[in-house]
Amino acid sequence: MSKLRVAIVAPPWLPLPVKGYGGIELVIEGLIGGLRKQGVEVELFANGATKMRGVKTHSLYKSEQFGHIYEPFYESYPIVEAQLIYAYNKILEDGKFDIIHCHVPHVGPSFWSMASQNRKLPPILGTFHGPPFTMNAEHAIGSTYNTQDLEQIVDFNGYYALCISDAMTATAPPNIMPRILPAVHNAVDPYDFPFVQDKKPYFITLARFAPYKGQHIAVRGAVKLKKRLRMAGIVADITTSRRLLIELANPLSQYRSDPQFRYYSDKILPSVLRHRNITYSGNLSGKAKLKFLSEAKALLFPIEWDEPFGMSVIEALACGTPVIAMNRGAMPEIIVHGVTGFLANNEQEFIEYMQRIDEISPKACRRSVRERFSSDAMAKDYIARYKEVIKRHKKTK
Repeated sequence: MSKLRVAIVAPPWLPLPVKGYGGIELVIEGLIGGLRKQGVEVELFANGATKMRGVKTHSLYKSEQFGHIYEPFYESYPIVEAQLIYAYNKILEDGKFDIIHCHVPHVGPSFWSMASQNRKLPPILGTFHGPPFTMNAEHAIGSTYNTQDLEQIVDFNGYYALCISDAMTATAPPNIMPRILPAVHNAVDPYDFPFVQDKKPYFITLARFAPYKGQHIAVRGAVKLKKRLRMAGIVADITTSRRLLIELANPLSQYRSDPQFRYYSDKILPSVLRHRNITYSGNLSGKAKLKFLSEAKALLFPIEWDEPFGMSVIEALACGTPVIAMNRGAMPEIIVHGVTGFLANNEQEFIEYMQRIDEISPKACRRSVRERFSSDAMAKDYIARYKEVIKRHKKTK
């Protein structure tokens, strides 16, 4: 096969390179770097507030759109749809891409399965980044039913897909299974993360504050063991401790109706006020985040849902920082129990493992990322999937 030419379609909310928060965008940035090292020609369709050096970027939006992401459907959805239509038109006009790789959640599969009825379009590989698929059984006990759109697709045409973990793949709707390729794990460039052998005496959490992220379990563990716990992450859309304090002190705050804000105020704040060793550090980025991650005794990841992956987990491991997580979702695929961290089956085990964290070697944590979760490894896996999609698509023509 001649040199691959790939059109990567990113969500419209945030530009690349990533500054501060970035989930899907951070993965795309690492993937592009890895693909280019392998000689793949990449063009990016993304938010254009900033652009990656050396990567041709096509942008409908010239400023960040993240402020619109939680607006009502009739205001946020058109932003996503316009991004996809823009990419479709540009790719069709170009006519020389080998494959489209789409990272736009929810809307992406239905859009590209219909758009690819146009045989002039190359095949599409979509990555499901999350959240986990929920089916009728989960919906019956209160979970949001988020697969009915996929279940309504009768003909996927030129659309193929994969997930970011085997755990997530196993729960994909049956009708898309024939188009699902083996999972490709997310990755980071380990050399972007400082390795620290000698850790400081504090535990951390690094995640958006929400009940399913389980920070309240980390808090209870720190209180019981009298350990220092530093927590970082977004509360609703609040990113600084100062602003959070202002909103918490305001009984008429607009955030009182936000479930994530209420989770912090009801489940986390009482312990922060009562225990000086438990603190909120805001939403960290850049050097502050790297220092926070690399010097910690361990990252606590007490999730109460089936996490599809967990970028903060491999970021911590890249710094040589062990991870204690609940044994759910993709965690058994990332953490080697007793080697790079611990997998707990309940809160009691979780707290017990906090007392055993010195058994874990920081060097083993770092090595696991270099070998299994590096951008280069992810790029090689994606190249193999690209070639498989192109091969399968040719047979259907």
